Amino acid sequence: MASRNPARPLSPHLTIWRWGPHMLVSILHRATGDGLATVGTLLFVWWLAALAGGAESYATFIDTFTTDTGSLNVLGWIVGVGLTLSLFQHMMTGIRHFFLDIGAGYELRTNKTWALMTMVGAVVLSIGYWLYVGMN
Repeated sequence: MASRNPARPLSPHLTIWRWGPHMLVSILHRATGDGLATVGTLLFVWWLAALAGGAESYATFIDTFTTDTGSLNVLGWIVGVGLTLSLFQHMMTGIRHFFLDIGAGYELRTNKTWALMTMVGAVVLSIGYWLYVGMN
């Protein structure tokens, strides 16, 4: 068995780091990207299969997310708002990462502020989108 080299740096463990918004945003970026890809793909494939399956199949797809009047039911709201919030959160953190990639915003205070703004921006854009959809 090889002896441990005391000069070799140790990988930091999660208990060492203080959690902050910049860490949360990084995790949210990955989670929203995976969620959009998975849920979005499944819904798109189901929608295409329903279209190909005929009127009855498409009616089943529509009835899953809407009421008899055509408005969204609870599941429709959960999926719609969830996908919208995920899209805007992923988009806002993508913009944040773009600026980090060009070298801006690495100061701790700036980084935390931009991280908080991505979450606030995603919520504001989602609310604005659903208010716009509700008015039309």
